[in-house]
Amino acid sequence: MKFFNLFTQELAVDLGTANTLIIQNDKVVIDEPSIVAINRSTNEIMAVGYRAMQMHEKTHENIKTIRPLKDGVIADFQAAEALIQGLINMIGEKRRFFTHLKMVICIPSGITEVEKRAVFDSADHVDSKETYLIHEPMAAALGIGLDVEEPIGNMIIDIGGGTTEIAVIALSGIVTDQSIRVAGDEFTNDIIDYMKRKHNILIGERTAEQIKINVGSAIVDLDDAPPKYAVNGRDMLTGIPKQVFTNHSEVAEAIDKSISKIEEAVLKALEDTPPELASDIYRTGIYLTGGGALLRGLAKRIAAKTKLAVHVADDPLRAVVRGTGMALKNSHRYSFLIDRRSI
Repeated sequence: MKFFNLFTQELAVDLGTANTLIIQNDKVVIDEPSIVAINRSTNEIMAVGYRAMQMHEKTHENIKTIRPLKDGVIADFQAAEALIQGLINMIGEKRRFFTHLKMVICIPSGITEVEKRAVFDSADHVDSKETYLIHEPMAAALGIGLDVEEPIGNMIIDIGGGTTEIAVIALSGIVTDQSIRVAGDEFTNDIIDYMKRKHNILIGERTAEQIKINVGSAIVDLDDAPPKYAVNGRDMLTGIPKQVFTNHSEVAEAIDKSISKIEEAVLKALEDTPPELASDIYRTGIYLTGGGALLRGLAKRIAAKTKLAVHVADDPLRAVVRGTGMALKNSHRYSFLIDRRSI
């Protein structure tokens, strides 16, 4: 058995729409954008992760960049395989031929059986011998240190790139959940549309992402507002590159409708929660994880809407992958892990 363990490679994978993170031996070894660059002529994979992201929206006709995941699930099967394989290769593991690869992969709670199969098949194609799936809210709860096996209700809101996962967890299970396809990517598209309407300027995804990071806000009245942010793009009237300035108030206006959809889903999840668990949530509050948790003023806005305490997790971007890593180490213990036999 000890000899076998020497050749076992265990990976916890948060396969996200925007970023993919991988944990090995309790350490985050991969944190890269979920994107691949392909040579159109030869179909050869040119780059994955950050190198491919640097090419995104800057390619000529011989190169295309693909984001294999859309709304939290695999949209391009071959590109997803290339992404997973490329990221695993980055780990620098020798002896790949001899390795027994075991993976736990994170998935949205609203995923269909067909979409689950696509994840299992992608894992098979990168030669995983043992694959488990875990729902994102459960992984997030583990990652922020909640005891998911206790008979205590906890509400998790995980806002990723493609989906927002809202779940009430108790006794190692998801009691009620809402999975909506409104999240970071939707905020990015809202900002692109707003800059067109308000400033007559065309910008790309990468610029919109930087606006979101630098001056993104869910509310207009911020206690510590960031300074104005310079935005470079193409003037829609003249076609000439130009620069405009935006601020957090404009971003709050741009993404307001998308935030409202998240609020509605939170209220629906609370409405469906059994009263005893609702009593627990009143005491413990709501936990925010995922990249969207970093949006300025979001916790304050959700707290005002629900009249509940809202806690932003420490390092919310890595909460899900940390929880996936814990599930990997204790795969024999957690009944909520999904394997191929259960679908």
